[in-house]
Amino acid sequence: MMWRRDHRTPEGETATQVILSTFRANGLLLAAGDRLTADQRLTAARWQVLGAIALAERPLTVPQIARRIGLTRQSVHATVQRLLRDGLLELVPNADHRRSPLVRLTQPGRAGYAAADRRQAAWANRLAAGIGRADLETTARVLEELCRRLEADSANDRHDRQDDQSSEAPDPAGPIELVESTGPAEGGTRRQR
Repeated sequence: MMWRRDHRTPEGETATQVILSTFRANGLLLAAGDRLTADQRLTAARWQVLGAIALAERPLTVPQIARRIGLTRQSVHATVQRLLRDGLLELVPNADHRRSPLVRLTQPGRAGYAAADRRQAAWANRLAAGIGRADLETTARVLEELCRRLEADSANDRHDRQDDQSSEAPDPAGPIELVESTGPAEGGTRRQR
């Protein structure tokens, strides 16, 4: 059976090409980030977290960091824990939310980020050489718009799932539980009330 592409509009087909190229670029950028920051004992993920805080120019909570870099809170939390252990970050009280402390750079964290940023600047200049500024600006605008739409789509999906869950009427006979059988005579998985 041959896979058909005719169910996409021409714009949808081009968007799919952009998405596939973005997936590839993401992997290449993460590998480049690991190489750029290796001498600072960082990884691309750790550098992203440091960068989110450095570019905000103020301490942030873990959820704020996660939103800025497009990762899950759980992933950012694990990275923050490693950076805390390495002395590159510290937690400070958050007057607005006792259970969500603010994360800020320590002096070694600021120095590590600054060193990585200097290397990134030289690398970015080499990478961009020969690509017109207008093309790069258009690419940045399109990617930002795709991010905005993806974020809105994700929020709509969460809202739709909540609506679906709240509108489902409970089964008067109670929930159905899947039970694994213990032997061949029982016939595999069965439904049990």
